[in-house]
Amino acid sequence: MWRCLIVEDDAENARYVAEGLREHGHVAVVCRDGMEGLQRAVSEAWDLIVLDRMLPNEVDGLAILSTLRNLGKKTPVLVLSALSALDERVRGLNAGGDDYLTKPFAFSELMARLEALMRRARSGPEVRELQVADLRVNLVNRSVERAGTAIALQPREFRLLAYLMTHARQVVTRTMLLESVWDYHFDPQTNVIDVQISRLRQKVDTGFALPLIHTVRGVGYLLSETGEAAAA
Repeated sequence: MWRCLIVEDDAENARYVAEGLREHGHVAVVCRDGMEGLQRAVSEAWDLIVLDRMLPNEVDGLAILSTLRNLGKKTPVLVLSALSALDERVRGLNAGGDDYLTKPFAFSELMARLEALMRRARSGPEVRELQVADLRVNLVNRSVERAGTAIALQPREFRLLAYLMTHARQVVTRTMLLESVWDYHFDPQTNVIDVQISRLRQKVDTGFALPLIHTVRGVGYLLSETGEAAAA
């Protein structure tokens, strides 16, 4: 599972890319503003970034790219732009882009290019399975089992569990869940997270002596075999 930042001001294009990535089991976060995109690109950990060239708020894609590279950040970046002329593609790559794809594009080609970037970026073997205590999550075939018993999850429940497993023994805030699992950048003022966590807890913990999903009152949730977060 990748954690992807999509910096794209075209709402339809951003939705198309984000939904496609999520259908492949990845986390996709969309920023439609250049300044916000820059802030999130440099301040958070991403597996890759899909970056539009022309963005609102006086910060364009090349400025984001240059800032990332000047800070020494090596996050793979695919530039996705309507600027298709040869000199524009060269500018994008010279600014630090790892690949350049012009619009319009086919999602299959975008996905193939992103997979190639990830293969080059990862020096070690790709993480295919996560495990905490007797709970196993296979990220390739999207299966879950606990103590050898298969657990059937809905797509949103799987994303939620995979996110908690990826951050095992760390406190995960409601904001982190809203942004990474629901792609909300605002608080919907509903109990959507509590309801989904309750369903997930029923499936993962019911019938087992050791609870793995814990509530951190006033903050969020924690997936841990001890009920405590690991020391920083």
